[in-house]
Amino acid sequence: MKKMTKLLLTLTLTISIFTIPGNADAASYTVQKGDTFYSIANKFGTTLTNLQIANNRSGNVLYVGETIKVPDAISYEDMELMAKLVHAEAKGEPYAGKVAVATVLLNRVDHKDFPNTIPGVIYEKSGGYYAFTPVQNGTINGGYTAEDMKAVNEAIAYRGQGNGSIFFYNPKTAVSDWVFSRETTVTIGNHRFAK
Repeated sequence: MKKMTKLLLTLTLTISIFTIPGNADAASYTVQKGDTFYSIANKFGTTLTNLQIANNRSGNVLYVGETIKVPDAISYEDMELMAKLVHAEAKGEPYAGKVAVATVLLNRVDHKDFPNTIPGVIYEKSGGYYAFTPVQNGTINGGYTAEDMKAVNEAIAYRGQGNGSIFFYNPKTAVSDWVFSRETTVTIGNHRFAK
């Protein structure tokens, strides 16, 4: 039984090294005796779900001495605000597009040219215009779905990865010529993401 456990641990760690991308914004933590995903999440102020996503895990198995990633903590209120914007901006878009919208928000928080808080980014007003139409027209107040929150959780768990998109737009409805001058990083559904 011990040989099987060691084999599984070695296999899991080997696979992890090659399949789990690094996260520059995640802290590392070495699992101690008695630790659980739940206790580690509480210790670092993150959610159980985000901790599991960041470590590509769905179960609760941890091994003493194992090093795991701990994503940055974001308050539940900020996560709800992100989910509301994701819902308003990406309703009807594929799940990957919802994750990408949430990722843009986080990338802006981390970018020197934008406010450094989630509410600051979402409610930013420049030159008399809001950064996001749903803030201007009030649709941000319409709620969100479980899928929207799942997309936010995934974006948080993989924060700092991806291609650095700080803008997104629908090329069929965009009215600003400026946004078309930005380097496109990816197109998902009806949205182009750019930096």
